[in-house]
Amino acid sequence: MAAVLNDGAARRWHPNRRLWLLFGVLVSGSMAWKALGDWRDDHLFLINTTDSLPNWAFLIDRGRLPAKGEVVFFDPPPSALLQRHFGPKPRMFGKRVYGAAGDVVGHDGFDVTINGVPVVRMKPFTKAGEPLTPGATGIVPEGCYFAATPHRDGFDSRYAEIGFVCASQIIGTGEPVL
Repeated sequence: MAAVLNDGAARRWHPNRRLWLLFGVLVSGSMAWKALGDWRDDHLFLINTTDSLPNWAFLIDRGRLPAKGEVVFFDPPPSALLQRHFGPKPRMFGKRVYGAAGDVVGHDGFDVTINGVPVVRMKPFTKAGEPLTPGATGIVPEGCYFAATPHRDGFDSRYAEIGFVCASQIIGTGEPVL
């Protein structure tokens, strides 16, 4: 039934376009906010403050296991040497994956090889003069990685104090952004 105006003409209902536009913006905004929150829960932005890797900013995909050649971010294992050099609660480490499950790690003097190919070089002492223990040799276990950096002072899988990086330590895989 149509409403009757003072002049007797029938009046139609017209939607308030501004109200509907506001409603659409609110719905779209809440969906975008949720998507951004979901993305944030699965990613980290990291500023690299070391010389270990050539890039200074990384976007980390949390929980994603790396492939060879990718950069893995992980919690280092506890060790006295690590605590002396990095403090009681060292931050996550970022290293490039050179070897994955099934690859064979070897030592040829100070050279570390993966499947017979030299990839990094060990040194006998830290910059502070403390002895370093050569890392494991043999087949990289399932769920683990040999992760290192070409930097001569890198502290990584080439030394027993770090060892293989296994899935339980991995924070995620990083993509350099700067």
